[in-house]
Amino acid sequence: MIFHTNKNSKKVQSGYKGRVSLLEPDVSKRDCSIVVNDLTESDSGVYQLRVDGLLNWRPDGFKFSPRATVSVKDLIQKPTVMIPPLTEGQQTTLTCTAPGLCSGSYPEITWTWSGAGGNDFHITGNITAFKTEDLTSVAQRHSSTLTFNSSAEHHGSNVTCKVSFANNITTEETVTLNVTCFPEILKNSGCEVQSEVLTCVCISKGSPVPTIKWPLLKNHTEYSVVTTVSNHAVNSTITLTVKDHSITVVECVSSSQVGEVRQNIKVITSERPEDPAQHCGPHSAVLPWAIAAVSLIVNVICITCMMVLWNTRKKMKPEQEDQTYMSLQEKDRSPQYDVIGQSLK
Repeated sequence: MIFHTNKNSKKVQSGYKGRVSLLEPDVSKRDCSIVVNDLTESDSGVYQLRVDGLLNWRPDGFKFSPRATVSVKDLIQKPTVMIPPLTEGQQTTLTCTAPGLCSGSYPEITWTWSGAGGNDFHITGNITAFKTEDLTSVAQRHSSTLTFNSSAEHHGSNVTCKVSFANNITTEETVTLNVTCFPEILKNSGCEVQSEVLTCVCISKGSPVPTIKWPLLKNHTEYSVVTTVSNHAVNSTITLTVKDHSITVVECVSSSQVGEVRQNIKVITSERPEDPAQHCGPHSAVLPWAIAAVSLIVNVICITCMMVLWNTRKKMKPEQEDQTYMSLQEKDRSPQYDVIGQSLK
């Protein structure tokens, strides 16, 4: 027995108490339809109506032959999440509606956030509200709203609405937010002039992805432009030859269907770097030592040569005493020496 009009009846199974009720409480209207709330798989089975009372003045009951077969399956329906157009800086409200038309316990609806990279993060200033709408006397629709101010950090993030029913039955739906963001020129944009070659880089971010224009190029016919797009950001690089060194700023224009932003980028002048081979690499450390070694060897050779020449010259030019001695030992004496000899005698 799953239901009895006598609420104090002890024959009703405990698992059905409070979950089964008459569609029409007044039995005198002869409507014995029932409503079963918070269904589970164990509620599957055959249902039959029995009427107890005095029948032919005898206390008896009567079972009606028609039977109703009920098959309860797993919950496959998901919540419905409504997302209005999201614009940066404006307040928005997301709505999550629980599946089915319920008449039993109120479900619990919760919201969770995760960033574009899968990391959970907290959205400040959000407000949640639970709402119940009565459609009929036994049918209700439950929903929850999430209100917050849209910003660029919300773009690409995931929002999950989870609905929890009785008996640990849950279902959820995840949606990705697409926030329309105004274009923004990032700080790592810049310009540089090197040997009359101007190179400018402008990086802009927004949703939808903006386009970048360079008003400077209107006055030039020869230039190159390279554009790359990655992660809702666009990178535009221009290269051209300039002979006018009076250029100090270059304007970058980033625009999309949301709006337009302009920014003057300062030009930095730098000298062309010298040949790295003259200053870099292993030879740069060896060269000074090689020069010093060669210089030392040359000096040693020069000193050695000078000593050899000096010693040779000294042997070729003897002193005066040596010359006199040598002349006295001469065998072939001249008449001059004979005169000297006679005087000595």
